[in-house]
Amino acid sequence: MTGTVDAHHHVWDLAVRDQDWITGPELAPIRRDFTLGELLPQARAAGVAASVLVQTVPVAEETPELLALAAGGELVAAVVGWTDLTRPDIAEELARLRGLPGGDRLVGIRHPVQGEPDPGWLLRPDVRRGLAAVADAGLVCDLLVRAHQLPACVRAATEHPDLTFVLDHAGKPEIAAGRLDPWRARIRALAALPNTACKLSGLATEADPATWTADTLRPYADTVLDAFGAPRVLFGSDWPVCTLAATYRQVVDTAVELVGGHDEDVFARTAGRIYLNRVGAGNSRT
Repeated sequence: MTGTVDAHHHVWDLAVRDQDWITGPELAPIRRDFTLGELLPQARAAGVAASVLVQTVPVAEETPELLALAAGGELVAAVVGWTDLTRPDIAEELARLRGLPGGDRLVGIRHPVQGEPDPGWLLRPDVRRGLAAVADAGLVCDLLVRAHQLPACVRAATEHPDLTFVLDHAGKPEIAAGRLDPWRARIRALAALPNTACKLSGLATEADPATWTADTLRPYADTVLDAFGAPRVLFGSDWPVCTLAATYRQVVDTAVELVGGHDEDVFARTAGRIYLNRVGAGNSRT
């Protein structure tokens, strides 16, 4: 594929569904509708050829809507959706989603683990069963976690070697506090497992939105790149959440600066291998 793949962005329409996580004055600027129509010209101007649309709320109705959006519009090549990993019939539910309009674009499942009070939520028996079903369906598991939950991610990835785990937003390091450890050691432990990858996304919003620079983010980006290597790192804009700290173009340009150029792995090939190659693949372990 020619051009950048944005491996992580969202859309939402508050008239269709509330985004109940958008609360407080700091998030007020993104408490409005964000559509593909708004994103498309910005993505094209930044050289983005395809994208991965990611779920935002753990609501069953959202994933079919995202799949239909992917099937009917430009830019979105794949969808990371949500379903309840603990449901006993998860295998049947994944097959049902695959059969919906746009279901061939479903490439992964994500649960907002960052909101779970149990730091070992991924290791619960019912969740383990769900993760096995995701692997059997040939899908990816995106990990939306905070730094203190990374040890459970390491154990989950160890226990499910046939499932590809993709860490969103580099595990949300405490950039605003200037804290690298213990996040850095935990990232290296996760990266030591071959069935893991990491998104270079969401870093600016973990920093001070008013004062961050590329140099602020560099120790965290360098940690990810050194630990995983470019073939297991994916660029993601995290639009529109990124607009709390930067424009879409600033996010793209900063990522290029941090990577040291437009690396084809980070900006296209890794996302192609992990996500886009699964489009239309059907239910099979890969």
